[in-house]
Amino acid sequence: MDLSEDIRELSRVVFAYPAIDNHAHAFLREEHKDAFPFEGLISEASGEKASQDATTTMACYRATAQLAKLFGLPPNADWEAVKKHRQELPYDQLCRLCMGSTRIQCILIDDGLGSADKTYAYRWHDQFTGSPTKRIVRVEVLAEEILKRGIEAQFVEGELSPSKLFHRFMTGLEAALTTAAADSEVAGFKSIACYRTGLNVSLTTSLLDDSVIHEVEQLLTKLSLLYMTKRELRLAHKEINDYVVNVTMRIAGEHGKPVQFHTGLGDNDITLTLSSPAHLQPLIKAYPATKIVLLHSSYPYTKEAGYLTAVYENVYLDFGEIFPFLSADGQRQVVRQVLELAPTNKIMWSTDGHYWPESYYLGTLQARQALFEVLESSIKRWELTLPQAISIVKGALFDNANRIYNLGLEPIIVS
Repeated sequence: MDLSEDIRELSRVVFAYPAIDNHAHAFLREEHKDAFPFEGLISEASGEKASQDATTTMACYRATAQLAKLFGLPPNADWEAVKKHRQELPYDQLCRLCMGSTRIQCILIDDGLGSADKTYAYRWHDQFTGSPTKRIVRVEVLAEEILKRGIEAQFVEGELSPSKLFHRFMTGLEAALTTAAADSEVAGFKSIACYRTGLNVSLTTSLLDDSVIHEVEQLLTKLSLLYMTKRELRLAHKEINDYVVNVTMRIAGEHGKPVQFHTGLGDNDITLTLSSPAHLQPLIKAYPATKIVLLHSSYPYTKEAGYLTAVYENVYLDFGEIFPFLSADGQRQVVRQVLELAPTNKIMWSTDGHYWPESYYLGTLQARQALFEVLESSIKRWELTLPQAISIVKGALFDNANRIYNLGLEPIIVS
């Protein structure tokens, strides 16, 4: 087989092989399809001005052209024309149009993103895939629900006892995590410690230490009063958040379920300097039996993530969310950085699709394009053989996630 034939075969595999989307979120319900600005498709920027600025990025210009082509619009259609056209399409038609060519066989959905009343249940997405959708349990949201129930129970009982609430929270969290870990519908867990208090997670295995128990009880009292007056509760307190992560790590390891960590790329709620996966090194060492998945390419800390993936047996690297947030050049650079050091049997792809079906479409199309272009270049430089390149593709898109999450799937090849 000559070089040109090798490239054609690589292209065929990259764009046709089925995929497991190892991290995504639910679609908006039809009645809520306009609940959030569509600019969230191409940027994590917050605020009207920032969202409008995002439409001038290279990433948005490219997404506009690709969606215009999908919708059958003229090549010079702009962002507003794309928005107008999608509004005119029946929602079911829009969803099927976007998902039809993705070749996503299975989706692992983190259904704790928020706005649960505005999004579909995870199994609703089965209509677009060849294999059943699985859940990823967001542990901070689970912990908040347990704490809310404990607070409400105390007010019903007419008693506000921080020590009893403390005990109820700890036992409830342990039980809920154990139940989720044993659930065949749950593929793994996810922590957003990166958003709440940073990835410098301390090895807090107990909150019963005299040095912290009084502070935690005071905090629980404040949270109780806030929740009962405003019906709001958000865990962003380092002692408790780190404890939640440690309990999750232990239970997940005992049940063989991976724990995903949001790393890097996010909105302005993140402290960027605390979003590098390098901060997780003590946690990685402390729980060698627990599989850790570093999400979102850890951008802009991809090199650090590749290093951790290379030197720790229990660390794996997801390359997602950069599609479509980064320019095409940026995406290729990140994929190259992923491949610089990380073992190729430990990398996985995801869309980080959320709310809009277009996020799944662009996340798939652009990822396949970037993967093809990077591997094509390596083949042309005689750095890779065709079989090696194909092995990387199949692993990154399907085989690695299938193994790491113990999904037990066979790839469904559609000719």
